Amino acid sequence: MMDRRRFLLTSLAGAFVAPLAGEGQLASRVYRIGYLSYLGCSDDPFLNGPFRQGLRDVGYVEGRNVVIECRSAPGKTDRYPDLVAELVRLKVDILLTQGTILTLAAKQATTTVPIVMVYIADPVASGIVSNLARPGANVTGLSMLAAEMVQKNLELLKEAAPSISRVSVLIDSSNPGQTLPDQQMAAAAKILGVRPQRVELRTSADLDAALEAVLKQRAEALYVWPLPITPRDSERLAEFATKNRLPTATTYQPYVRAGLLFSYVTDLARQFRRAGVFIDKILKGTKPGDIPVEQADKYELLINLKTAKALGLQIPQSILTRADEFVQ
Repeated sequence: MMDRRRFLLTSLAGAFVAPLAGEGQLASRVYRIGYLSYLGCSDDPFLNGPFRQGLRDVGYVEGRNVVIECRSAPGKTDRYPDLVAELVRLKVDILLTQGTILTLAAKQATTTVPIVMVYIADPVASGIVSNLARPGANVTGLSMLAAEMVQKNLELLKEAAPSISRVSVLIDSSNPGQTLPDQQMAAAAKILGVRPQRVELRTSADLDAALEAVLKQRAEALYVWPLPITPRDSERLAEFATKNRLPTATTYQPYVRAGLLFSYVTDLARQFRRAGVFIDKILKGTKPGDIPVEQADKYELLINLKTAKALGLQIPQSILTRADEFVQ
């Protein structure tokens, strides 16, 4: 009887201990996330704030159960494939990509590492996913309605400075995330009575020539797409615009913090927080191709009041009341 009792107790104890040991092993797993930054790892406000917060919201704490490997090459798009290849060699569990060009570079580099994208204008037209409901392959994430943002930013420029007619558009035409919605700019511009004039800017080395082209075009305002330039370049661009009394609009919030005037764009901080949910689903076993791409449902108007003052612009109350945030 004693031997049988000991046997039963030992078996029961083992039944309880085994699952706990398994849970402990699962909890001790450290996942490696490869992050491709557009701005530069140390300057990236989305990495240093909302993305890390989004990971914490779903239970991932850097240094405890997750490691973030960040790579960037601001102003040097030709290095993007090498950055992705380096992260793949590190055997990251997942890649987080910002913008169309970085996402395309990641997709071309790997068909096996899951990719979560954020801040994508049109992932279907850009060839990143097959459709939004079932993206297929190894990519999913969050997108936005770029055509709407283009129209709103042009409207802001015209409303703030009604006399403008010539708008220089700084664009990287190698980026389908810009060329596709840029094609829709013509209709909005015609309605508003402005004429867009494209200026190519693909790398930091192109900046001086681009600014010279803006002057030759006798621009009265600037529309700035997200460009493969450094944070210092974006400050130089803002200084140029202020010096030449050019109101500016952009679809990239960090440029407004650097000194451009307006930005009407999807809530980027929310997209980076939401990326944590996508990453959690994938790490728990869901295939990225089975996770629908999420369309942005919230947009923000950011205004740099310091820049408005430097330009001598009196921002209409109709714009001020719509603002979500002011840069002083």
